[in-house]
Amino acid sequence: MELSARPTAALFDGKTGYLVTLIPGIPGTESKLSLFGAPGQKNVGLPGAATSMTGNGDGVVYLASRGGYFAVDLASGAATRTEVPGEAETEFTAIARRADGGFVLGGADGTAFTLTADTQVAEKAKNFAHVDVIVTVGDDAVVLDRGQTSVTALDSRGKPQQALRAGEGATTMTSDPAGRVLVVDTRGGQLLVFGVDPLIERQAYPVSHAPYGLAGSSKLAWVSQTAANVVVGYDLATGIPVEKVRYPTVQQPDSLAYDEASNTLYVVSGSGAGIQVIRNAAGAG
Repeated sequence: MELSARPTAALFDGKTGYLVTLIPGIPGTESKLSLFGAPGQKNVGLPGAATSMTGNGDGVVYLASRGGYFAVDLASGAATRTEVPGEAETEFTAIARRADGGFVLGGADGTAFTLTADTQVAEKAKNFAHVDVIVTVGDDAVVLDRGQTSVTALDSRGKPQQALRAGEGATTMTSDPAGRVLVVDTRGGQLLVFGVDPLIERQAYPVSHAPYGLAGSSKLAWVSQTAANVVVGYDLATGIPVEKVRYPTVQQPDSLAYDEASNTLYVVSGSGAGIQVIRNAAGAG
């Protein structure tokens, strides 16, 4: 698949069968989504700049923006804007959706906002230098702060709980279907695996050649090595990650997305070199 720009994030939506990539815009300009799937590629423009993306797996993606977030229906391409009350000037940099349908948003000023289902701000946690990535496990959230190279758990009310250092320079984070939180420490060259409630580091494993791209699945944890243009699948079932498969990739494999139903891994180039589709990625069985 060819790219016309340089995406910063990717996810797979199971309902529509679309691979969704985010092409960010600078403040004051529009961002767009590029959707890849049958019958072909289409683009969805957003009425503003978006910085982060998450999905519900059921045909809708959500994107953090200044003062609020967008919800995009992938089938129709319709984008709906939701404002966060009292936060019109806040630059939201991260977004995650909880199991109860509420959102957790991160601000450039280092505040994590936990919203109720009707988008009211239930809690503000001003504990961070910068909120770079948020993931959820059930109704709990975990915040990655790259500046402090730390991960911090927020409970279902949005209250900060345990905080742990995440290597020497953590950059990316995701969760997997088993409820684990996966973090790539690019500077330290390792994959970190955390349990939630309580937050605890359970596994750490060396990964060479500038690891960055990350995706979780029910079978393997996927990590890209951007200096080698390789992606590796690790089995986390035992006490230490075990390499099961590795594939050469497109240049600068910054973003990964995985389709559980078809066992397909998507590798998205951060340099615009294209999208690689790896079928039967985790192997048979």
